[in-house]
Amino acid sequence: MPVHFKIVVDCTDPHRLAAFWAEAMGYQVEDHSSFIAGLLANGVVTADLLTEVDGHHAWKTLAAVRNPDDPFDPASDAGQGMRILFQQVPEAKTVKNRLHLDLHVGRDNIEPEVQRLEALGGTRLSDRFDENGAAWIVMGDPEGNEFCVHS
Repeated sequence: MPVHFKIVVDCTDPHRLAAFWAEAMGYQVEDHSSFIAGLLANGVVTADLLTEVDGHHAWKTLAAVRNPDDPFDPASDAGQGMRILFQQVPEAKTVKNRLHLDLHVGRDNIEPEVQRLEALGGTRLSDRFDENGAAWIVMGDPEGNEFCVHS
């Protein structure tokens, strides 16, 4: 049986990274505010676990993005398909990622996409590579996590 999974990214500012990656990938930031409201009303969680994002309650140390075309739980807005969770950790990133995302945009769209992502807060980390029929540019997200804009 296939295993359902999500990608989890350790970070210092989960809401900033969720906003960046939602724009970068055409994903949707999950809105957990209705779920949180129910937990607050029933005394399951306390306000010290929360922050405010775009005028609504959100988890202080967690944020997630999901493919808007995939199924999701209407009660919590948590994606049930392709999803990335950003969790706050106390330490900053210090070394190269052992896992990274490749955003496949097509050979002719690499440069325009890099420019769009730089405008969102990404950083170009390499020149263009053209090897074995593939092309890509290495970038960093706003916290320096490496990813590739790929053909």
